[in-house]
Amino acid sequence: MYLDSTKKQEIFAKYGKSNTDTGSPEAQIALFSYRISHLTQHLKSNKKDYNTERALRVLVGKRRRLLDYLIDKDIERYRAIIKELGIRK
Repeated sequence: MYLDSTKKQEIFAKYGKSNTDTGSPEAQIALFSYRISHLTQHLKSNKKDYNTERALRVLVGKRRRLLDYLIDKDIERYRAIIKELGIRK
């Protein structure tokens, strides 16, 4: 499996406050970004997998809503996570 519990803990430790911090917006955005990149690679080789395409769109929407929330709450945290993950070009 591409995302096991150790990989999740590693993401949460890097972007959250601790490795058990699963609720902070930064940790969730980082996890969604990891999953989005995995699904994007999958869709490059499986162009007709429409269920995965829908799941990708749902994840992108969730990440977008979290980023909008973070803009409203603290613009500096938003800028930091965007820069760290390299989401914007």
